[in-house]
Amino acid sequence: MKNTTNVLLLVIALALVAIAIEPLLKPRPTEAQVMADYPLYFEPGVFLLRAPDGTSQIYGKMAIDLRTGKIWGFPTYGQQPYPVDISTTKPITSRPVLLGRFAIEDTDR
Repeated sequence: MKNTTNVLLLVIALALVAIAIEPLLKPRPTEAQVMADYPLYFEPGVFLLRAPDGTSQIYGKMAIDLRTGKIWGFPTYGQQPYPVDISTTKPITSRPVLLGRFAIEDTDR
């Protein structure tokens, strides 16, 4: 029984040493920044956004999805930097409108 206990303790000790030495031999790379779930770049300022089909124009913020190159417009309903509806006191939500796309993948050519 004593030999079995010693063997099990030795196996546990070796496993712990293996776990502890792995980061020393093969450290994980560090990252300067953590990628956001939605990596968007918001262009400074408010722009007159035009619907791709040409049916409407509205003021809003422009954002670029840095993963896909899609260009999104977020209506603000005026020249202020956030959505405002003066007819209500409740905050409103601006839903994105797809305006176009930059072919980011073509920059590798």
